[in-house]
Amino acid sequence: MRLFIADDSEVLRERLVDILSEIECIEIVGQEGDAIKVIAAIERLNPDLVILDIQMPGGNGISILETLKKMENPPKVIMFTNYPYLQYRRRCLKAGADFFFYKATEFEKLVDIIRKLAKTHRQKKEKDSEVS
Repeated sequence: MRLFIADDSEVLRERLVDILSEIECIEIVGQEGDAIKVIAAIERLNPDLVILDIQMPGGNGISILETLKKMENPPKVIMFTNYPYLQYRRRCLKAGADFFFYKATEFEKLVDIIRKLAKTHRQKKEKDSEVS
């Protein structure tokens, strides 16, 4: 499963890379901290999954989410934010976010869901290869 991380905190991106790169079937294909560069990078790298922050220099993650979900084959998107407020959660889920996690208290939930998504992705690939 190809993963892209979009967050303005370099420290958080590095921590995510360290932890998530150890998960079987996860390939971190890119990361970016500037909202303006995120869309182009995702279009170029074509990830299966994006971890996306709400606030970043140059724009916001909700606008990026809306753009991603209009793509022909949109990636799954996990919103990972310091803004756990209900209005943000609702807006993100309405815009097509697959998951929404609060950085301060749901880091492990994020990692767990990525493990589950990677396992499901691997099983689907194995099944597809058996069919062909």
